[in-house]
Amino acid sequence: MPLLESRFRPPLFLRNGHLQTILGALLPRRFRNDVLAERLELPDGDFLDLDWVKAGHRRLAVISHGLEGSSKNRDIRGLSAALNKAGWDTLAWNFRGCSGELNRCLRFYHSGETGDLSAVLSHAAGSYSSLALVGFSLGGNMILKYLGEGNVHPDLQAAVAVSAPVDLASSARALDRRPGNQIYLRRFMKSLAAKVEAKAKQFPTEIDATGVRDVRSFSIFDDRYTARIHGFRDAEDYWSQSSAIGYLNRISIPTLLLNAKDDPFLSLESFPYTEGRQNPCLSLETPNSGGHLGFLDAQGFWIERRIPEFLNQFVL
Repeated sequence: MPLLESRFRPPLFLRNGHLQTILGALLPRRFRNDVLAERLELPDGDFLDLDWVKAGHRRLAVISHGLEGSSKNRDIRGLSAALNKAGWDTLAWNFRGCSGELNRCLRFYHSGETGDLSAVLSHAAGSYSSLALVGFSLGGNMILKYLGEGNVHPDLQAAVAVSAPVDLASSARALDRRPGNQIYLRRFMKSLAAKVEAKAKQFPTEIDATGVRDVRSFSIFDDRYTARIHGFRDAEDYWSQSSAIGYLNRISIPTLLLNAKDDPFLSLESFPYTEGRQNPCLSLETPNSGGHLGFLDAQGFWIERRIPEFLNQFVL
């Protein structure tokens, strides 16, 4: 694995992981793009909502959001605008239940679910000469796992994963236990609890939402809900089967994994120097700062420059 020396150099006052994370989520982006919404009906009776931003280019970047995010997130919209300027159309897709409308099936989404990503790629590919993948956080783990599973779409030529928890077990424990992470944990648990309650009303004989508002950790939530709803034995089984870490050596297209060393969400295991060292297709970039999906420098949102730069290096 090529280990890249990062050129990300934030000002001194921004060299704090929590500050980068919070400002990255709250600060406005500058973007002006017209979004074309589409609903993709799936063979199992469910649907995925897609947001296209088309600028007449022949290359398409498919963007996967993070946990409890959506295609409307500021980081997604900002990156779409940056990619448009760099010669790409974009398709940001919503995981099941993340577009603002509850999905139809019992299952919704999880970190290792790559079937829906494959369906989006097959649907989108027809009118483009080249495809690329971008994944943020949970979406980063998802695209890396997809790339390592084999059976990759033939038009897919490059990928970038940012702030990706490629070892889910240790990252879940980092979020649960690391001092300073309670602000993020409470926000995630509130959103996930609402989703479970809505699912319980939709499927009252399948899901018991009693006590979901009292859950205070990913370990309990994933054990009680994510694993059971999606057919895993327990949280450990879900984390083990869904983590990208075991698939990195099998990635066969140019791929960048960009994780900041001060990311409050990530454990040491999500910096896979050993696991990917033998794979020439996988580049690891680990700047000292950047937080979780922050990467703010004096010029703005650095990943809106870094991601197009990497993709344009490998996709003509």
